[in-house]
Amino acid sequence: MSNVLAIAAVTQLLKDKLNDALINGEASQAMGADFTVTALPPNRVVAENVADQPTQLNLFLYRVSPNAALRNSDLPTRNKAGELTCRPRLALDLHYILTAVSGEELHAEILLGYAMQLFHETAMLPREAIRNALELAMIDEILPEEFDPIRASEIADQVEMLKITPRTLSMDDMSKLWTAFQASYRTTVAYDVSLVLIERELPTRATLPVLSRGGLRDPVTGRDPGVSLRPDLFPSVPTLSRVLSADDHPVIRLGGAVSLEGFALDGAEVTVRFREPGTQTRLELPPRAPVAGSRLSVDLPPAAPLAPGSSLAGTANDPASWRIGSYLVDVSVRSTDGRVSTSNALPIALAPRSAASVTPAGEDMTLTLTSAPPIRAGQAVEILAGQASRPVTSPTTAVSEASATFSGLPAGPLPVRLRVDGIDSPVIDRTTSPPSLETVLIP
Repeated sequence: MSNVLAIAAVTQLLKDKLNDALINGEASQAMGADFTVTALPPNRVVAENVADQPTQLNLFLYRVSPNAALRNSDLPTRNKAGELTCRPRLALDLHYILTAVSGEELHAEILLGYAMQLFHETAMLPREAIRNALELAMIDEILPEEFDPIRASEIADQVEMLKITPRTLSMDDMSKLWTAFQASYRTTVAYDVSLVLIERELPTRATLPVLSRGGLRDPVTGRDPGVSLRPDLFPSVPTLSRVLSADDHPVIRLGGAVSLEGFALDGAEVTVRFREPGTQTRLELPPRAPVAGSRLSVDLPPAAPLAPGSSLAGTANDPASWRIGSYLVDVSVRSTDGRVSTSNALPIALAPRSAASVTPAGEDMTLTLTSAPPIRAGQAVEILAGQASRPVTSPTTAVSEASATFSGLPAGPLPVRLRVDGIDSPVIDRTTSPPSLETVLIP
């Protein structure tokens, strides 16, 4: 793979190829004059005085662009732990213009003829030719070998070979280019060189050797089970495609159930795991029997708090272990041979299960809403009555209810919601057809 000096190496390589072609073709004898091959900006090649204009062939790199086919071929380069799994690889196309200038008549055309014939005959540069050309680079006379950017580029060892392709530029494009060069126009031919792959020498995480295929070895024969095949196009590893509440709400609540759909979700032991994003808190629950490969359900703990001294305290069956907010849900499957596979994780939100009560306070109304699970310290709390809302001071300890006073509420049934960290308690009754609102009576 090439390093960061590959761009300079390609320019030097093409420049040397052009110079060799002109020497071997005896261009000096054909023109009756000496010539030079350079890689300079055009404004430094075209002389202001015609008498001072040398016979010169100039190759200029005017643009570098990402290769469209391979620009994202190395993504992702890091795993979920942030470790580098492969070296980032930069794929580039180089765009050149070839210009011949001379103070003598027809000399520029002769140089262009030699150069265009060379690029037409060597549309693909062989690796051995690249090594030979760079080995004899004139840069060795200037810099010590350890600082030689041409040899150090390793351009001959990259996976893709260098290909030279002519490009047709319109007169409008030519005019814009030479205007940008701030130089007088000369006959120009454009070429694209592809593909240059630049890769930095970085340490990556090495893969371990394979000890067995398909899982644990058989205890009797000592052989591995081999690669398992499935006669379908479905994923062979646990995969979740959808997570939703069993009561068709967009959120889940304690005392309800969660439905999970996907592929390969069955096994000898299946566990549904709920993880709070950004924390190490993980709650694990067994699914409801029977478990199918494409669908399973899990019951959340009831909303009522546990009795004091319960053996379930602190487990996933304790309502106090849950926090109102978002969760990532995945499935852990242990197969009959002991292998453990984990599915992808999908998000779902846990909303408070709430019941409202109304207490008149003169002309005002005090609404008290219970919450299961309890509202934890620091969570943002708000009570919504119809279209009116009142913020509630965030608690300093876990609380199971919140209250707010409203004025001017209309008498009659009114939907009331508890909002915790932006998640509302559902007030839509989906058991009726059509669905209806769950309300409280405002006296």
